[in-house]
Amino acid sequence: MYNVAQVIDEKCTAKKGCRLCIMYCPEANCLDLNTEKMVAEVLIDRCKGCELCVIVCDAAKHFAITMQAVSATGQLMVQKGESAALGQAYQG
Repeated sequence: MYNVAQVIDEKCTAKKGCRLCIMYCPEANCLDLNTEKMVAEVLIDRCKGCELCVIVCDAAKHFAITMQAVSATGQLMVQKGESAALGQAYQG
């Protein structure tokens, strides 16, 4: 189990010009602008869980990015206590 960034579309201010998370992400092609919705978008298979995007987003007072657990199979874990398939449980 590991954590990846998830953008909360309703809170993302990319449509107003903010691209801080995209700019500061150290992983190439991990965070990008979804030009249809005009919000930042995380490519889960590229995210290393460093949380730098969360730090810069929170510093800008947007609070639009959270970290979410991913199972060993690469599926986002949405339910509290869901099995991580590694003998661990998500404690969210």
